[in-house]
Amino acid sequence: MKQLVEKHPLAIRWFHWLNFPVLALMIWSGLWIYWANDVYRLGWGNTTLFKFFPQSFYQAFHLDHKLAQGMSWHFLLMWVFFLNGLLYVLYTFFSGEWRYLLPNRDSFREAGQVLLHDLGLRKTAPPVRKYNGAQRIAYTAVILMGLGSLLTGLAIYKPVQFGWLTRLLGGYEAARIEHFVLTIGYVLFFVVHVAQVVRAGWNNFRSMVAGFEVAEVPVNEVKK
Repeated sequence: MKQLVEKHPLAIRWFHWLNFPVLALMIWSGLWIYWANDVYRLGWGNTTLFKFFPQSFYQAFHLDHKLAQGMSWHFLLMWVFFLNGLLYVLYTFFSGEWRYLLPNRDSFREAGQVLLHDLGLRKTAPPVRKYNGAQRIAYTAVILMGLGSLLTGLAIYKPVQFGWLTRLLGGYEAARIEHFVLTIGYVLFFVVHVAQVVRAGWNNFRSMVAGFEVAEVPVNEVKK
C-alpha cells in the first residue's frame, strides 16, 4: 500500500533551494572576475592542452569587461552564501540532522557499493535509507568546500588585511588556485547531483520540494 512519508524538513529544503541559485550566481560572477586574469591551463612550458577559458567563451556569453560588476555581485552573494551555510550547519547541529549527514565507519564501504551499482557493475542495490554512504560523504564534503571557498576568497580579496590567512593557505597564488579548484569541484558536484536526481526519479525530487515521498508500506503496518 502506498503512503506519504515525511523525508526532508522545511528548513533543509529552504537551505537547499536557496543555496543552489546563490552558488550558481557566484560562479557566474566569478567568471566576470576571472576574465581579467585568466591564467589557468592544463599543459607544460609553452604547450597548452586545455585553457580555462578561451576568449570566444567570454564573448559568446558576454562575460568580458565586467570586472567591477563581477566583484560587486560576488562579494554581495558571498554574504548570502555564508549566512545560509552557517544557518544550515547550526540547524543540523541543534536539530540532530547531523546524525544522518555525517559519514560513519560504514560510509566509505557503502559509497563503493553505490558507485558500482550506479555503474551497473553491482546488481544488489545498497541499503535504502535517508542518505546513503555516498551522499553522506558528498554532502559533508560540500560543507567543507564552502568553508574552503570562504577562507580562500577572503585571502585573495584582502591579502594584506588577512595576511595571516593568505600565508596559511600558501600565499596569494596558492589561495587563488585553491579557490579555482573548489569552484571546479562545485560544478562537478552539480553535474553528478543532477544526474543522480534524474536517475532517482520524480519521487525523490518531490521529497526535496514538498518534503514527503510516496513509499510502499505493508498493510499490517498501516493498520497499526
